Amino acid sequence: MNAYSLPGMSRREMLRKSGCGFGYLALTSLFQQAALAAEANPLISKAPHFPSRAKRIIFLFMHGGPSHLDTFDPKPLLVRDNGKLMAKVNPADLVAPNSKLMSSKWEFRKHGQSGLEISSLFPEVAQCADDLCLIRSMHTNGQDHGQAVLKLHTGANTQVRPSVGSWIIYGLGTENQNLPGFVTISPPLLNGGPQNYGSAFLPAVYQGTPIGRENTPLSQAQIRHIKNSQLSVEMQREQLDLLQEINRGHLKEAKQDNQLEGVIESYELAFRMQMEAPKLTDLSDESKSTLDLYGIDKQATDNFGRQCLLARRFAQHGVRFIQVNHAFKWDQHVNLKKDLERNTLEVDQPIAALLKDLKSLGMLEETLVVWGGEFGRTPTSQGNNDGRDHNPHGFTVWLAGGGVKGGLAYGATDDYGSRAVENKVHMHDLHATILHLMGMDHTKLTYRYAGRDFRLTDVHGNVVKAIVA
Repeated sequence: MNAYSLPGMSRREMLRKSGCGFGYLALTSLFQQAALAAEANPLISKAPHFPSRAKRIIFLFMHGGPSHLDTFDPKPLLVRDNGKLMAKVNPADLVAPNSKLMSSKWEFRKHGQSGLEISSLFPEVAQCADDLCLIRSMHTNGQDHGQAVLKLHTGANTQVRPSVGSWIIYGLGTENQNLPGFVTISPPLLNGGPQNYGSAFLPAVYQGTPIGRENTPLSQAQIRHIKNSQLSVEMQREQLDLLQEINRGHLKEAKQDNQLEGVIESYELAFRMQMEAPKLTDLSDESKSTLDLYGIDKQATDNFGRQCLLARRFAQHGVRFIQVNHAFKWDQHVNLKKDLERNTLEVDQPIAALLKDLKSLGMLEETLVVWGGEFGRTPTSQGNNDGRDHNPHGFTVWLAGGGVKGGLAYGATDDYGSRAVENKVHMHDLHATILHLMGMDHTKLTYRYAGRDFRLTDVHGNVVKAIVA
């Protein structure tokens, strides 16, 4: 018997039977290296739970609560009964007694091969009807803007929780180490403010990077402190190395400090961003035809057009979650006709341009575009028959690209659009579906904090599989 053999087993037989074990040892080593790399760089790109259709998200936030009844949810019976008293009023609704029904002031028509009905307020977006998946049965918690906006952005309407973008970067990392994984363009100052793109108890490195601010023209906005006109890059690197040495010394003493780890990583990211971000936010290298497509240099569409074009550029360069914010203009308690026409004029062409541009570049299939606000509006009138109140019980959001079925209207509100009644989709369900399209199981994307495992959907949420292509 050979000295290297086992009793009753030849050397050749031993190698044959243990060969798989060598492979597992190598695989274990690779897993350990990946874990160490993720610990050293929390923004490193990570594998999803399962193969995904979407690699990135562009969220178009219409702050204030757009009226679904005037945009994407036609109600013929509301037209028939215009001016009549609403017979039954649910005590939970924001509908005053003796309120009168008010039909839409705009015409709905069928568009595309799918025949989706869309209001005349969105003639450009209507051209993309076959790419849209309308969810007409949304409902949420919170009748006030503050509560509903936080619910939309964080999954919670009272407590401080990580934002959707932060959860996604925590789960998937970023594809470009020289850019943040999560940016928010012209973020709102009201109704949550920084909480809407904050990381809460997740490490600070996962929070969103704001570009500009609400009501500041994007042409004047840049990422803050992106340039240093006084020091060379080499000198900045020397200063940063000294600062990071001190920070890492404190971290070593503390052993674990998520906030300090986030500061260290954010400093490194900020230094790398100086090289790439300024070129990315400069639109001067775009062709005139592209600028015209987005409505740039036209008074009504210039600002939001710049936002949407910038979102496309970030998407091209590996940013995982991009939020585009239209200012707090959609709260039409009064002046519905004038203000809604102004709002849709500002966003219609840029949104359609974004969809068409992504499609022409072959990016729409891997980019999930989400449009919506924090809630909808009531079917009854306010403000001398020219306004609508808040309605969290039934409204519309739409999705496009990223693995959803185009040309689909899913779910329904009742005859007047008061409440979701068919295939109801709660905000938790929407969040679960978004994570699913990104390749993540919302029940497994958790973070241990204060003795329990937290997740974006709390203990709720079901994936809306009917809309997944």
